Amino acid sequence: MRVLLVEDDEPVAESLRRGLLRYGFEVAWVTTGGDALRHKDPYDVVLLDLGLPDTDGLDVCKALRERGDVPIIVISARSDETDRVVGLELGADDYVSKPFGVREVIARIRAVLRRVQARTPEMAAGGPDRYGPRLTIDRKAARVHVDGAEVALAPKEYDLLAFLTEEPGALMSREQIMEAVWDANWFGPTKTLDVHVAALRRKFTGVLAIEAVRGVGFRLEIVKEARDVKDVKDAGAS
Repeated sequence: MRVLLVEDDEPVAESLRRGLLRYGFEVAWVTTGGDALRHKDPYDVVLLDLGLPDTDGLDVCKALRERGDVPIIVISARSDETDRVVGLELGADDYVSKPFGVREVIARIRAVLRRVQARTPEMAAGGPDRYGPRLTIDRKAARVHVDGAEVALAPKEYDLLAFLTEEPGALMSREQIMEAVWDANWFGPTKTLDVHVAALRRKFTGVLAIEAVRGVGFRLEIVKEARDVKDVKDAGAS
């Protein structure tokens, strides 16, 4: 996942950049609105400060939105409601006020990306997403099928599967998963995550693998060939 970070405050930008990198994001950092508008490399989301040295961030937001539908999250010390409303009216998808934590920004990015994916033509048409030769997930209907047969899932089992399959192969920390699937303010035991992972492993043996990475979190892999079944069993025993 590629992030374009537009922020002229170096300590803020460095802290945010390091946090994003820890969560597996690629970060391109620029310090002016002009550099943001001249940036040519592709990106999946924009984190945009409003207090830029060369131009008002709201003007940059408007210009970026006129170019396409890439999600824009405004990050700013301006907490005035007028700025917030204007930013959203100009095309920003979300607004985060400084000071903020990296965890909050990560949660906002993932929430915005889920909303954007939900309004893509493919999702609007209700077409299920296919993962490998056997698994399909219909996110619009919240239904999962293996080899054409529906798999019965508890609500949180479905939410966990839907989240992990957003980025197959990516290592997700326990913290990321708990924030996305349960709640950013969850204070209960994380053992519930292990219980749900075990349930998914049982129900999707031979279809997907959920590898436990000790001290970090979990990585979901889609089984594409018969020889991958051994990897699934090994991962399930982790």
